[in-house]
Amino acid sequence: MHIGVPKEIKDHEYRVGITPAGVHALTQRGHRVSVQADAGARVGFSDADYQGAGANLAVSAREAYACDMVVKVKELQPPEYPLLKRKQILFTYLHLAPDPELLDCVLQAGIAAIGYETVTDSHGGLPLLAPMSRVAGRMSIQIGAWALQMNNGGSGVLIPGVPGVPAAKVVVIGAGASGSNAVQVAAGMGADVTVFDINIDRLAQLDAIYRGRVKTCYSTPLTLTQHVADADLVIGALLVPGKLAPKVLTRDSLRLMRKGSVLVDIAIDQGGVSETSRMTSHSDPLYVEEGVVHYCVPNIPAACARTATLALTQATLPYVVRLADHGLGALAGDSSFGAGLQAHAGHVTHQG
Repeated sequence: MHIGVPKEIKDHEYRVGITPAGVHALTQRGHRVSVQADAGARVGFSDADYQGAGANLAVSAREAYACDMVVKVKELQPPEYPLLKRKQILFTYLHLAPDPELLDCVLQAGIAAIGYETVTDSHGGLPLLAPMSRVAGRMSIQIGAWALQMNNGGSGVLIPGVPGVPAAKVVVIGAGASGSNAVQVAAGMGADVTVFDINIDRLAQLDAIYRGRVKTCYSTPLTLTQHVADADLVIGALLVPGKLAPKVLTRDSLRLMRKGSVLVDIAIDQGGVSETSRMTSHSDPLYVEEGVVHYCVPNIPAACARTATLALTQATLPYVVRLADHGLGALAGDSSFGAGLQAHAGHVTHQG
């Protein structure tokens, strides 16, 4: 199979879909790989590295897309829409639910669109989403600490506090991969952390890990509103695979927060957890609404793109190899991998 790896063009997106090691693994199996020039340059993979691993160098995005399968990181951007070709396999993060224009493009192109974010494993986990969820979760606390600074419109609260001054109150909404990693970093920094979820078993696991250093709370609208009102930093980390994230924070609940408090909405790539959330970018990441500083960047891990690329590609490569070897036949009889197929031949194939 001929596999194309384009350079990402989303704002400040430096990750790359396949590393030189991945190219080597594919070419050793007889596949052809075309990597767009400079696709991995910002994360330390030169064109010479890719060529040394057996890749052809694509001089343009059009050439990288002129392949049987395209492997990338982020959802298609408008300049990439015309580059798709019918019956092509696209393997990337898709996030179609909040973007009907992108969905229309995918359907009209007649491609097989497989989204990392809905591929499951035998336990119902999300093995291709989890690596980036971990990165985003860990980063969300350092981002929140930065946004809390006065020069960013924040309230001037230091997350760990100092002797005689209490630590920041951090509320994490969701105890999945991103939420639990946010909890880990916030607790490590000495914050006063409360995590919300509706999965009692998951809350029990966190309670056992942190032995009272982190508060766990079953999520109901009233209880969540009460805790958010008192928070310095709120992390939105909810996920319903394939679907829009539930809007658990109302505009009225944000009005109760102290001016300069911060919301980092990791779930923004699926629409966000708050009525006040709207997508921003690494170039212009912050805005203030209802007195609360919002950070709603959909590709948070791109800020630590070297780590994120290595974490992502070690998870995706086995799936890329299976698709290269067997085409869409790799999904046959494998409902976990098949859950990644979100659109095919002009039809939506994933209920979410």
